[in-house]
Amino acid sequence: MAAPDHLAVERSTDAGPAGSPAVPGRPGTTRRRAQERAKHGSLRSRFRRDWQLLLMTVPAIGLLLLFHYVPLLGNVIAFQDYSPYVGIKDSPWVGMSNFQWLMFDESFWDATINTLSITTFQLIFYFPLPILLAILLDSVVRPRLRLFIQGIVYMPHFFSWVLVVTLFQQMFGGAGLLAQILRDHGFSGVDIMTNPDTFILLVTAETVWKDAGWGTIIFLAALAAINPHLYEAAAVDGASRWRRLWHITLPGLRPVFVLLLILRLGDALNVGFEQFFLQRDAVGRDAAEVLDTFMYWRTLLTGEWSYGAAAGLVKGVAGLILILIANKVAHRFGEQGIYKRS
Repeated sequence: MAAPDHLAVERSTDAGPAGSPAVPGRPGTTRRRAQERAKHGSLRSRFRRDWQLLLMTVPAIGLLLLFHYVPLLGNVIAFQDYSPYVGIKDSPWVGMSNFQWLMFDESFWDATINTLSITTFQLIFYFPLPILLAILLDSVVRPRLRLFIQGIVYMPHFFSWVLVVTLFQQMFGGAGLLAQILRDHGFSGVDIMTNPDTFILLVTAETVWKDAGWGTIIFLAALAAINPHLYEAAAVDGASRWRRLWHITLPGLRPVFVLLLILRLGDALNVGFEQFFLQRDAVGRDAAEVLDTFMYWRTLLTGEWSYGAAAGLVKGVAGLILILIANKVAHRFGEQGIYKRS
């Protein structure tokens, strides 16, 4: 016997998705509640499954909060005439006065230009080297030889900048090995360590020697993730070594390359402190003054805490803008970048 029309209308209104039993109440609300219950249940089940892994991240998260996010609250002194003797609470507010003085400070702009020049130079001549070194190491067939070479190129990363600068001083200083060899052969000695014109080449060479090997770790991991069957299939089809490198290896490294490039652009205003601080007096302020050393000399030595905080805040905001722009450009070229909206 067929049901009356008004009962059929009520059944169709209360029914949920296809194949599910009818639930009294509005269908949209009931469906949302069911989805929320399923979502929360899934989160709880994943937490019960992975709580040991989540527990292992607690110390790292604590260190991140303690040493990175909590100190961000100290940026408030950039808007004050801060004095450590009266504290943040009683220091007078000056608004944007520190930033206005910063914009008209020639020494700040000189340090910014030096920083950007060194970053651009190292981005061109240093950033691709870990990729090339990783490809060369990956092509070594014998595992023992590969591990030996990796140990050799990784080792300088663990040296302090004091030791690195000392070694370069013994090699390229006025009384170094290179100058002595030139004098023994009748030439005048050279002192590269005190030449401001070649300082950018010097710091880049120091960075390459110290960190190029360490930078290959990520690219070696990316190379290990490439399917080896792709190389086998390409070799069967007659592709040469260069063809396999161009069409398999480099596309496999491209996501990692783009990710690290974005991070490097976001860190463009941070070229380091110790390396330039140690060599600043030898080559002069005009060649070796970068933003990190500028904030040190204008803050700790002169007591202009608010001025240095304003410079650091400008540097951080500029880095954030650069990393957002670089990530947007990566999305335009079809790469995921650091994050990607779902």
